[in-house]
Amino acid sequence: MFNHKRHPKDMGEEEVSNYLTYLAVDRKVTSSTQNLALCSIVFMYKHVLKRDLTLLTSTIRAKAPTIIPTVLSNDEAMTIINELKHPHHLIFSLLYGNGLRKAELLRLRVKNIDFTENSIYVFRGKGAKDRMTLLPYSLIEPLKDQIATVVDDDTGNGIDLTSSNQARNRLLIRYVFEQVSQLRIPFIRDNFFVRG
Repeated sequence: MFNHKRHPKDMGEEEVSNYLTYLAVDRKVTSSTQNLALCSIVFMYKHVLKRDLTLLTSTIRAKAPTIIPTVLSNDEAMTIINELKHPHHLIFSLLYGNGLRKAELLRLRVKNIDFTENSIYVFRGKGAKDRMTLLPYSLIEPLKDQIATVVDDDTGNGIDLTSSNQARNRLLIRYVFEQVSQLRIPFIRDNFFVRG
């Protein structure tokens, strides 16, 4: 026993600081283990012993390891993406090219894509924050084709969003936004992504 079985009410900040230092230096515990011990001790002193506890500045804290993430280079990512077939090519191009997260891509709706401004609006992304990301020119036509496929599947109407006729395009875009603005864009019929 570190404190020779002394009762916690007979000990104070110095003994707690010595114990936490002992955990970090002698036992070489991780920072999360030391933090767990600290939180437990503070809880006991505050709620059981009804006593405030202030840590001494001389307490040695365990260091969290710095882990460098493994990231693919641009060439490696493009090599992988270029090997994929439709619809996986479009899925991973959007994930990589737009910086979309998996959940954001799965929630992507037709009304969140602005082809005139080449942008995608992400609502309630990570941290419940809204943001806008750029839509690469190379993904505009494949994305329009995917939307037309979805509209065709869900409404029974074929829609050509690639027409050069401006008036017809405006009508088609209005139709898409009015009729299927809440439509999610399924990229694949079976469950490609594993829910985590």
